Amino acid sequence: MKGSTSRSASRLARLRATAENNGVRYGIYTGIGLVVYMVIAAVTGFMGSLEASSLNGAIIVLGVVLSIRHLRNVKGARMGYLEGYGTGIVTAMVASVMLGIAFWVMGGISPQAISQIRTRDLFGSDLGVLISGLGIILMGTMTGVITALVAMQHFRAPDEEQTLAEQSND
Repeated sequence: MKGSTSRSASRLARLRATAENNGVRYGIYTGIGLVVYMVIAAVTGFMGSLEASSLNGAIIVLGVVLSIRHLRNVKGARMGYLEGYGTGIVTAMVASVMLGIAFWVMGGISPQAISQIRTRDLFGSDLGVLISGLGIILMGTMTGVITALVAMQHFRAPDEEQTLAEQSND
């Protein structure tokens, strides 16, 4: 009786683990990490440094890979290529939107934090907080798209690898 309950719970978890649900969940986790990092960078004065945005990209890459890995662990060999690719894209998009919104809020609350970036002229002298936030969303999403494409080469199902090997032999 106890074994059948755990099997049915496992089956139910696999059914609920869609690319979208998984992507949103891991996107929120990644977004929280990005927002916490942005607040710490703003408080410490690190936000004006070029390395700050590089670390944002690394956080997004980590979130996308963990999202795809989790979906692969839940679905096993039944995870399709586009499912994994889609969950990576959704993860990056949700996290980037959260970071963009936090950037807009920070621009409204503390213009001094945003002026750290403006003094280095990274976004241009006439570029406002709104356009900068949209740029953050675009850059984060594109980073996630490319990362998901690369990560799916590692996480694709074994039968896909075998099929590709057979096609290359023909």
